[in-house]
Amino acid sequence: MNPSRQDQAYSTRPPTATSGDDPSVVKRIAEGDESALSTLYDRWSQPVYSLVAHLLKDADGAEDVVEETFWQVWQRAASYDASRGTVRTWILTIGRSRALDRIRSRKRNREDIATDLSFIRDPRSDPAQEAEGAERRELVYSALSELPEDQRRALELAYFRGLSQSEIADFLSEPLGTIKTRMRLGMLKLRDKLIGLRESRV
Repeated sequence: MNPSRQDQAYSTRPPTATSGDDPSVVKRIAEGDESALSTLYDRWSQPVYSLVAHLLKDADGAEDVVEETFWQVWQRAASYDASRGTVRTWILTIGRSRALDRIRSRKRNREDIATDLSFIRDPRSDPAQEAEGAERRELVYSALSELPEDQRRALELAYFRGLSQSEIADFLSEPLGTIKTRMRLGMLKLRDKLIGLRESRV
């Protein structure tokens, strides 16, 4: 239930397959019918992917959100209320909500890491904060050193040299999508490592 989308064109236009029985399909899902979930996935995964890919600007992330969306459909099928909208609208609403959750999570991760890295990028330290800054620099360098080389390199170019993702892609002669994925994974790993290092020093 996870076909490759890399070579497919996507649209939010409803599929040509008959969808008038969607409510009955959802009812079957609520009763535990996995084949019904597959039916709904085949009908609506394409529009969900189009919507979340537009929001995330990230093909890999969009794939993940599609899977999360239909997992939530499986779990919440019994709560579907036809009087509040079509099945298509219900599923797209779930997908949009999951995508926005992921965007907010990314923003929080970036802000957390930017706070730590700011002590390295800004040489004008406040004397009152030098001790804290030194500790943060030590934590960041330690966490960065444990990242895979390609992820560490992308983050260093972004935070220490101020390059944009497009500029990093040009500099490294790599596809922009590859750089985005490396930075996303690197930031998540870096955040976890920084938290772990902080806790180990408490």
